[in-house]
Amino acid sequence: MTHKFTLKLAALFGALSVMIGAFGAHGLKELLLANQRLDVFEKAITYQFYHTLVLFLVAILMKPYASKYLCWSARFFVFGILIFSGSLYVLALTNHLFIGAITPVGGVFFILGWLSLFRFAYMDL
Repeated sequence: MTHKFTLKLAALFGALSVMIGAFGAHGLKELLLANQRLDVFEKAITYQFYHTLVLFLVAILMKPYASKYLCWSARFFVFGILIFSGSLYVLALTNHLFIGAITPVGGVFFILGWLSLFRFAYMDL
């Protein structure tokens, strides 16, 4: 992953965080309340937004530092956002509980992203 591509992904995920959050708060609120999953939807938005911010930081760091650990960190954060937040969005909207079984996989990707960022800071700085 290049720093430009990673920066574009961070910008896209940031915009999606705001759009999905606003749509959930206004257009989907009744469905989320009926499903009793408003908290799940909010958790998905929160994790997406926080990890979008760190993805943005990783993109900025990738420009001056050519590090495989930063590339892996970016990949892990992207997969984490897609799997963790994505599965929670689907769970909140459909109320299909089996979807929640893949959410921890996204959490593992988030952890790997943070550990890769730590490895970069420890080895390359």
